Amino acid sequence: MDNQPPLHDEKTLLIVDDDKPFLTRLSRAMEQRGFEVTMAESVAEGLASIALAPPAFAVIDLRLADGSGLDVISSLKERRPDARGVILTGYGNIATAVTAVKLGAFDYLAKPADADEIYNALMSARHDQAELPANPMSADRVRWEHIQRIYELCGRNVSETARRLNMHRRTLQRILAKRAPR
Repeated sequence: MDNQPPLHDEKTLLIVDDDKPFLTRLSRAMEQRGFEVTMAESVAEGLASIALAPPAFAVIDLRLADGSGLDVISSLKERRPDARGVILTGYGNIATAVTAVKLGAFDYLAKPADADEIYNALMSARHDQAELPANPMSADRVRWEHIQRIYELCGRNVSETARRLNMHRRTLQRILAKRAPR
């Protein structure tokens, strides 16, 4: 298949999120916008749903109880290259956004994202040009982003990442467990 956007008349949508109330609200909102929605609460359920019938669209939480939403987007793009997937996360960082896009995500939204933002991301014809940030990243944030990038490049392997960054594994685990600095 070529890299054309999916036909917008086929509105099958997979939503993968382990926040049940959010999943239910978003599902209802997207059904009201004409989507035929399938819900999944885990990486395993998302992968199973894609294996049965790969949807034209997907909204996938990055961090799920049983793993990473990046595995779901990767599987979706393998099974259906024309699908449009949006990654949602409460832990936004540049490295993960780059990885998500490389794996086939069409867009990347920070939580809390409302149904209108998600719908617009799924239906947009192209990526909008990023605006310059009002507040540039701090040195601590740049360091954290670099660590996240190496972590993703190492396949989320803590030991290998620690080796490459020349830091103790436990120190790295503490850094990875914390929220991003501002």
